[in-house]
Amino acid sequence: MSEIYDIGYRHYDGPRMGGAYATRALTVHSLRGIFGLGRPARSKIVPFALVVIMLLPMVVSIALMALAQQRGIPYSGFAVLMQAVVAIFLASQAPTVVAPDLRHRVLPLYLSRPISVFQYVAAKVIAMTAALFLLVAGPLTLLWIGELVVDMPGPPATGEYVGALLMALVLALLLSAFGLALASFTPRRGLGVASVITVYLLSSASVPLLYGTMISTGNESGAAWAWLMNPFWLVDSVQSWLFGTPSHADGPYPNGPASAAILVVLIGVGLAALALRYRKAASR
Repeated sequence: MSEIYDIGYRHYDGPRMGGAYATRALTVHSLRGIFGLGRPARSKIVPFALVVIMLLPMVVSIALMALAQQRGIPYSGFAVLMQAVVAIFLASQAPTVVAPDLRHRVLPLYLSRPISVFQYVAAKVIAMTAALFLLVAGPLTLLWIGELVVDMPGPPATGEYVGALLMALVLALLLSAFGLALASFTPRRGLGVASVITVYLLSSASVPLLYGTMISTGNESGAAWAWLMNPFWLVDSVQSWLFGTPSHADGPYPNGPASAAILVVLIGVGLAALALRYRKAASR
């Protein structure tokens, strides 16, 4: 003889915020996780240590302006100069954005309702882009404020600062798209860190080698294209074309429209690869 028990379950009858609200909540949650907020103290060590490292050169530049009335690091060249730190931040934090959901197989729960694959991927990319942008834009803003306070001779370099902020956002989007795509191919954080940093090291080391080889053989026009294999120099080439800033590589860049086209294509490829990866993971 069977019996029916009322165990007290009730249907949710409160307000339903919809997919947009859930996407915003996932974005904020992912952004907090990147900086270790709401997580154990050891999770905050790496991101905040890298933030401090990014700020130190700007403190030195402000001191140089105050004491010697000389400009230090240019706004337009800051991201290129600090690319190793930015790459380490990306490699260390990108797996924290994508790996846990893949490892614990909770992605189908997110996508059951009301978030779609597109909204899930958008939330993750926006969070990583915002974190990288803050990492670069924070020191740039500190330097600009320091320049205003010190009152350097001549007008402040506000135009270069605004241009550097815009390109920092583009760089953050490019790095986020590819960093998250690389990290999403494995649910293990250690392997995700290794994959991102390996790709960066290969691009960083191969570009000067390839450039030098082409220069030695007299292929100067082809050598200029070698710089575009590194995301930081690629964005710098677009910045030079758009705002007339000097090249921060050891040689000239190719023409600006071609660099901009390559940049747009690479961002699209990275986002498409990330979306396809999560569409496949969601179908399991």
